[in-house]
Parts: sequence; structure tokens; C-alpha cells
Amino acid sequence: MTRWLTRSQNVFQDVVLLGLACACLALVTPPAVAARVTVVLSDDSPPYQEVYQAVRDHLQGGPHDLSRAYAQGLTTGSLDGTHLAVTVGVRAAESVATLPGRTPVLAVLVPRSWYAKGGRARLLDSGRRSVAAIYLDQPFERQAELIRLALPDAQRAGVLMSEDQEGLVGELEAALQARQLGLVLGILPSEGRLMNTLENVLSESDVLLAETDPRVFNRNTAQSLLLTSYRYRTPVLGYSHSLTRAGALLSLHSSPAQIGRQTAESVIVALQGGAVRLPPPAHPVYFGISINEQVARSLGYTLPPEDELEKRLGAPR
Repeated sequence: MTRWLTRSQNVFQDVVLLGLACACLALVTPPAVAARVTVVLSDDSPPYQEVYQAVRDHLQGGPHDLSRAYAQGLTTGSLDGTHLAVTVGVRAAESVATLPGRTPVLAVLVPRSWYAKGGRARLLDSGRRSVAAIYLDQPFERQAELIRLALPDAQRAGVLMSEDQEGLVGELEAALQARQLGLVLGILPSEGRLMNTLENVLSESDVLLAETDPRVFNRNTAQSLLLTSYRYRTPVLGYSHSLTRAGALLSLHSSPAQIGRQTAESVIVALQGGAVRLPPPAHPVYFGISINEQVARSLGYTLPPEDELEKRLGAPR
């Protein structure tokens, strides 16, 4: 009987020790495997360089080897030995898409409409690559919530879109309706006159929501769009700090440094373990708000402070 009890105790001790060992193993995070990451920039302009600098800063001290390349002159040899390619801007993504190879690609600072309409398919190269994206655009839900917080009396949001963006209209309208906002939509035909479409939208809108559509808002049209909106006394919610400075009442935007931070975090997750596992495509996580106080005074608006709006929108710190 004593021998049986001793054997049972030994078995019990073995089970306990095995359980403790398994628990300890479960608590251990798989180590990041050293990998080469190549960041391909569309050009050498400051915003792209800032993204690269932020990625480098956040990966510094880690196991990964980071290098930089440019869209112009990019060849297959530029990505030799690369485990993950990070493209910054559309031009960089398009350059990588033309190259043969199976290097996974994380495309950042690209419009969601570009990615959905054909960019993703070109990068996939018939399934030879795995791809993901961090969009340039803010999510519609965040934009609609900012309108509700900053302009509580607004009832209708005007939006100009080119035909390239039409596939996103349903999602935009749903986000606005969820916050009791109507949509006044103006679709710009390929040969249409921008100002005519804009004035039709402004005549029925309480706020103009600017989207990252290069056929609508670009360096040649932005000033005219803002001046016309000001003449109609319709505030503009923009998507960049430069639009705020140029005359938008306020803007919701992510800085290159914030995009770089999110990119670095995505790279770390993707390279955690053996195989590269890209996260799903995502909108910017980190963001800020800028207000043009002079425009606010001219149009008669009193807005909550920028940091208060950011906090109420749930901006991470």
C-alpha cells in the first residue's frame, strides 16, 4: 500500500512539473527572427524621408536589417535578400509591382481607392506575393464622428469624388447616416468641370468633407476649392495640416512620423516568427487634428481645442 502511494505521489509530482513547464513555455513570446527589410520610397521628398526615419527609429536596436531604396531605378537586384519590402507612396508600390519575385510587400501611404481598384492586384502578381497596406485615408467613421463633435449643428456633409472613388460611396454614406448626417454627393466626370460640381454641392451642404482624391484635391485645385467654399461660408474638413493652413476650418490627418510608427509596428508583427505574416490592410491608427483659428473666427465657429477633439476621438498616445 505504501509503495502504491509513493508511486502515485511521484506521478502527481511529474504531472505538476509538466504543467508548470507548459505554462512557462506559453508565456514565452516567440523571438523575432532577424530579417532584411527594404523601404522603397517614391522619391526623396521630406514626407517620404520622414516615414523612413520613423521606421528606422522604431526598429533601431532590434534584430532586423533596414535599408532604403527609391522607385526610380529600382531593379530586381535592389530587393535581393529582402524578406519584406515596405513601399512608401503609390509610385514606390507601382515600381515594386512591375518586378518579378515573391518578396512580401507592405504598401503604406497609399489611397484606399488605389489599393482596392487595382493596386493590390498588381502587387499580388497573380498570387505570387503576399501584400498588405496602411492607407493614406482616414476611416469614414472617424471623419463623420469629428463632424458631429466639432460641428454639432451640421446636418448635411458635401463630398466631391472622382469616378475612381465611386465604389466607396455606400460605406461613406453609412458612416454619415450612423451619426445623423446626410450626404450631398458630387461625382466629377472625367471631362467634367470641377467648379460647377463643387458649387452644386456647396449650395446644399453644411460642411465640405475633403477626401484624398488626387483628381479633386491637388496642388492645382486646392486653393480654388477652399476659396469657393469660403465664399459660400461652408467650412471644410480637410485631410492634411497643409489644407488647414491653406484655409480648411480643420483637418484630420496622420503625420509621416505617425505612419512610420504604425509601419514599424506592423513590420515587427509580420516578422515575429519564421514566415512573414502580414497584418490585414488598415487605416491610420495614430492621428491628429489641426484647426485654423482665423477661419473659425471669420465663419463664426467656436470649436473645442484640438487636444480635446483628439481625446474624444480616441487618439492613441
